[in-house]
Amino acid sequence: VQLQASGGGLVQAGGSLRLSCVASGITFSSLAMAWFRQAPGKEREFVAGMRWSGDSASYADSVKGRFTISRDNAKNTVYLQMNSLKPEDTAVYYCAAKYFSSTYTYASPYDYWGQGTQVTVSS
Repeated sequence: VQLQASGGGLVQAGGSLRLSCVASGITFSSLAMAWFRQAPGKEREFVAGMRWSGDSASYADSVKGRFTISRDNAKNTVYLQMNSLKPEDTAVYYCAAKYFSSTYTYASPYDYWGQGTQVTVSS
């Protein structure tokens, strides 16, 4: 089982990025998927998540209205579209997965993790 996150980079405040996370070795359509982030010196925090059924999404208050999570089961991929980026969004972003689940807003229930992709937003 492997989750491969990509799409991070350096962007100016107000800009956009789209993160991708490709799953392999796993039945992707059965997975609840989520994005977390971790800034230096801070704990890993929930950003966005989507149930395995894809019928609902959850967001942290800090990103509501700016970030959108989506999934393409045909491509075994979950995306995080990030708009109106702020310097406080700077962090390493991780994708996470859990079988047949609702979205959890804390890290411990998730079974699988990607390696992380760095997002840096300059002011």
